[in-house]
Amino acid sequence: DTINMQDVTYTELIILEYRDQTELADGKYDGKINMQDVTQIELVILGKEKELTILDSADRIVTVKKPIERIVVTLREFTHAIVALGAKDRIVGIAGSVSTYNSLLPEVSKLPSIGMEWWEPDIEAILELNPDTVCVIGMSSSPIQEKLPDTITVIGMYFFRPETMKEEMEKLGYLLDKEDAADRYLEWHDKYVDAINEKVSEISEENKVRVFLDGGGGISSRGTYLTGTTMHPICVMAGGINIAYTEGSSGYREVETEWILDQKPDVIARMACTGGPGEPGGYDTEDDSGMKACYDEIIELPGFKEGVPAVINDRVFVMPCVYTCGPHYPASLATTAKWFYPDLFEDLNPQAIHQEYLDTFLGIDYNVYEQGVFVYPPPEES
Repeated sequence: DTINMQDVTYTELIILEYRDQTELADGKYDGKINMQDVTQIELVILGKEKELTILDSADRIVTVKKPIERIVVTLREFTHAIVALGAKDRIVGIAGSVSTYNSLLPEVSKLPSIGMEWWEPDIEAILELNPDTVCVIGMSSSPIQEKLPDTITVIGMYFFRPETMKEEMEKLGYLLDKEDAADRYLEWHDKYVDAINEKVSEISEENKVRVFLDGGGGISSRGTYLTGTTMHPICVMAGGINIAYTEGSSGYREVETEWILDQKPDVIARMACTGGPGEPGGYDTEDDSGMKACYDEIIELPGFKEGVPAVINDRVFVMPCVYTCGPHYPASLATTAKWFYPDLFEDLNPQAIHQEYLDTFLGIDYNVYEQGVFVYPPPEES
């Protein structure tokens, strides 16, 4: 996936009409493939490009002036990714929720806040920090761009969608001149994700567990996750069948509790997420009462103790959002795979994967075996 001299040669062959055109060969994203693209690719290889044009996750063509030196980030997972690639010193402003991440992002959490996440950033606070780049969630990139001067580049990515994580981390590596760090991340990512995929591929469709992904709610209806979220792809990658998914369905939607009862899921997995301060579990607490409350809420739903296999067989599980979403998701994927198929993944150690990530990419003094609350019920002592 690395840009190298083979890309230069291929682009030259396209210009000579010996090869078919590809989107990646258009290095300047101007709709034309010519020697300017060859020059741009060569500069990227040498690390001497003055600007880089990318297709961000909102399908916007964005030209970024380099080097990027002052970043405001309005999304916590985006912040996490920048820190993981070793560029925390470039961040000058953060989303309000990151201010609570004292253990996970100890230095960055102390930076000035620009409001609560991507949906309501304080534009004046952003401008006061004099950024050259503002990093936002993909879907909000255009609205925020309209409120900022042209001198500030807006980049939209997600970093909570497992299916695009590799591509986004690779692009971020090029944008930040942290290609080696991105390569190290991709190697770590593939080591675990590929191993899980290999075992899951051996499970026949009829033997896969049927899963309800609970997103909270009341007695009569519950929220659930579909494509475009974190939980749906994690469920599928871990070998589960998301019972609420139908072809083309996406996002978050409500289903009637009676419907869940009729479906009789084998497993219920809950992502405990409020989108801000006060989320249950995570890195900065030893108190699992919030996670237990999520668990109890599910098992106490009318008829569930008598009619839902997941509850009858003690297969209701809860993870906090901060553990589920982000570049470290291979750890939560491993947790989910072990929930679904404890015998098949008997030798898989999610805590070790989690610890390796924190040590290797965040470099923080944190012990996941002794600190934090990341799953409920708690993992069995080994």
